[in-house]
Amino acid sequence: MSPPTELPRWLDIGVLPLVNLGLALAVSCLVLLAVGQQPLQVMVLLAKGAFGSRAGISYTLYYATTFVFTGLAVAVAFHAGLFNIGGEGQAMLGGLGAALAALAWAEHLPAWVMLPLMVAAAALAGLLWAAVPGALQAWRGSHIVITTIMFNFMASALLAWLLVNVLKEPGNMAIETRAFAASAAMPGMHQALAWLGLEWPRTPLNLSLLLAMASALAVYLLLWRSRIGYELRAVGHATAAAHYAGIGPRRQVMLAMMVSGALAGQVGINELAGVQHRLLLDYVVGAGFTGIAVSLIGRNHPAGIAAAALLFGALYQGGAELAFEIPGFSRDMVTTLQGLIVLFSGAMAQVAAPTLARLYAALRRPKREALAHG
Repeated sequence: MSPPTELPRWLDIGVLPLVNLGLALAVSCLVLLAVGQQPLQVMVLLAKGAFGSRAGISYTLYYATTFVFTGLAVAVAFHAGLFNIGGEGQAMLGGLGAALAALAWAEHLPAWVMLPLMVAAAALAGLLWAAVPGALQAWRGSHIVITTIMFNFMASALLAWLLVNVLKEPGNMAIETRAFAASAAMPGMHQALAWLGLEWPRTPLNLSLLLAMASALAVYLLLWRSRIGYELRAVGHATAAAHYAGIGPRRQVMLAMMVSGALAGQVGINELAGVQHRLLLDYVVGAGFTGIAVSLIGRNHPAGIAAAALLFGALYQGGAELAFEIPGFSRDMVTTLQGLIVLFSGAMAQVAAPTLARLYAALRRPKREALAHG
């Protein structure tokens, strides 16, 4: 197997994902032609549905907020050499933690206390759920992929059992808790902008968007501007060398998984505190797995993850609009587009890299020759 092509950092993060996205869109156009659709019409309507109105932009950002959390969760573990695919379960437990805090204290505490408490409870619950696979990996050698898959199913079963047998609202046929008190509601973006005198349509977008942005900045500072982050990345890139340098791999594995779980747990804040205002059974709906694709496309960098989350938010929102605008167009076609993007950005991420490297070298050759003769 040939080693991956080495590219300058700015090409690897900023250009290669765009090239892969272009390839995915080109193949998607061929698929659309094969099923009798007009690719230009589909792409224009998809972009219009995602960004053509204030409501469309709000829904796109609402979806993107969730994907930023799960994408960052995957990326932090990846930099420690771990493939955490348990974001789904960690998000479920994060929502459970936030919900338990809201049900216990929201009626007695003001919002300025309750909301940070819910954020902390969501982070703690996700952290603890991720810590167990981390410990099994660090001390027993259990493969993190297997254990996090198992913990996804366990989280789903635990949440279902608690909702059916313990937390379900009496007299309600739906499998959900009672509504949270008002102090546990994350303000919507339309409310926040109204405080500033700006009118904005009422949508699920809420101030969790700011929490996602702060989380992305915090992950960047942790990984690339702190000693802790350097040690974590050192273990991920060369475990034996890091151990020889005095960096404890077990501690870094635990740190990475706990931070990862805490980030995934914040999905519960966006979905439950921001929109549903009660704990539901299926509120995560695949966001943890989408986070894997988001992290791959974003090259495991917070800036790239934010852009990739926006892309998938646009696909979710624009795809919903397409189903209304084009007769015979189904959500399965949007899923196909998402799959192609994941294929070219994940499994085939390096296919375009050699060509890009040759093009970059050819563009730099005249400059190098001029410096050599100057």
